[in-house]
Amino acid sequence: MKPAPGAFRQLALAGCIGLLLDGCGGPHPPVAPAGAAPLASTVVQPEGVPVERRLDGIIEAVNQGTVAAQTSGRVAAILYDVNDFVPAGAVIIRLSSTEQHAGLAQAEAAVTEALAREGEAQTRYQRIADLYQRKVVPKASLDEATANRDAAVARLQAARAAVASAQAGVAYTEIRAPYAGVVTKRWVQAGESVSPGTPLMSGLSLQFLRVAVDVPQSIIDQVRRIKQAAVYIGDRRIEAAKVTIFPEATSPSSTFRARLELPENATDLYPGMFVKVGLVIGETRKLLVPNQAIVERSEVAAVYTVDAGGRTSMRQVRLGDRRGDRTEILAGLNAGDRVALDPLAAARDLERR
Repeated sequence: MKPAPGAFRQLALAGCIGLLLDGCGGPHPPVAPAGAAPLASTVVQPEGVPVERRLDGIIEAVNQGTVAAQTSGRVAAILYDVNDFVPAGAVIIRLSSTEQHAGLAQAEAAVTEALAREGEAQTRYQRIADLYQRKVVPKASLDEATANRDAAVARLQAARAAVASAQAGVAYTEIRAPYAGVVTKRWVQAGESVSPGTPLMSGLSLQFLRVAVDVPQSIIDQVRRIKQAAVYIGDRRIEAAKVTIFPEATSPSSTFRARLELPENATDLYPGMFVKVGLVIGETRKLLVPNQAIVERSEVAAVYTVDAGGRTSMRQVRLGDRRGDRTEILAGLNAGDRVALDPLAAARDLERR
């Protein structure tokens, strides 16, 4: 919470007057008036926090790639363009499918013919088999009927496989998005003729992102052992969900590539952005203060402290890293100091005194 503009000057002046009174041997400021509720406060003590080495990293998309044509045809329709969001499985490009549908119709007709031939062969086989059982026809006739039946069954299977292939060819005329994402590049125009392998559209998913960073050889052992890191975007600190270290150094820099998996659907992060990466290499102890207790004006930060007699004073501090709902204090406070949690209430209490 932040006091109104100008409050800093008034409160600082009040604090200085109080200090002058103390130094001159005057009476101490009175305690809170009777009936006034005590200020909510907390005692700050050193806590274990990770020691980090800051390096530059770049954000990458886990899922990114280019969709290519799997059949020949002419581009009939382009349904999405650059920067459009595409749901998973959505049709992004349609190709002309006249040839593919004709091939499918031909394959289906072949199946109909093969079914008729297979039925005829089965009937003939049954008739010859009955005659052979009654010793009316020789074994050669039965063998011929068996071969014809098996050949008809095989032709039917081949015809059905041809239908499946033709159906896939028709399906290939509708190019679908393999995953939800954003279009980054369109490689073709409507009316162009394409063949299998022709690039059509590129895209990436913003759902899963990661950060690539080069780790110096001097700290790789600590990073590999601890495997904890965070990404800093302005005042935001995002814990890495997973840290992966490549097993070999890159020549000629002798650095090791590391990948930091970010939480799913991280906001305001995009592939290609440079970020600061904090790789944990040890632990130290620092003072942490709740964010709500800090007052910031321009580049000045302060907190209100409460002494053993209940007197309130404002103290300028130097801030470190923000860690969730608390912030490191680098200078201005000592272990055991009591800090007011409500700066506005502390400011009013200081004015009363």
